[in-house]
Amino acid sequence: MKAYVDILWTFIRMGAMTFGGGYAIVPVVERELINRKGWITMDEVLDYYTIAQITPGIIAVNLSTFIGYKQKGPLGGIISTVGFLLPGLTLMIIVSLFVQRFAEYPAVQHAFTGIRIAVGALILDTVIKLLKGVFKDRKAIVIFLLGLTIAVASNVSPVLIILGAGAAGFFLYRPKKTPPPDKEGPP
Repeated sequence: MKAYVDILWTFIRMGAMTFGGGYAIVPVVERELINRKGWITMDEVLDYYTIAQITPGIIAVNLSTFIGYKQKGPLGGIISTVGFLLPGLTLMIIVSLFVQRFAEYPAVQHAFTGIRIAVGALILDTVIKLLKGVFKDRKAIVIFLLGLTIAVASNVSPVLIILGAGAAGFFLYRPKKTPPPDKEGPP
């Protein structure tokens, strides 16, 4: 029971500290779950993050679910998801009650401008950390540059770019087949 309470409280804190969507959660995950709790490694975060991006739903919520599931199975996944969503949902309800009255005030508009800038910095920090974890060799750099070039220079669907990168990764990183050992032995 104590482990479930720990998961719930950890993800409530993370949900309260994460602003800016899926990319902004990575620094929080690193600080809370890798450095403080030791529940996960950065390589696992990158794997879960990749899966979270291609599954339906909010990236940060999907990532929370995967990590909670890793800790304590299905119930851990549910508890981590609820914990992560609770602060944001509560804040949304409170803000929605008052935003109409205060949105026109210049101080509120300036505060939101500052928040957007800080979120941009968090996203950039996350992108840099993700790229460091991805660029392990030249093949990864080539896949990245091809995907980036196609994304920027054309209107190709991101789904096709992801599928193409997955196929390239499959062919470039699959284990090499080794010939079967000689069964006859020495002549």
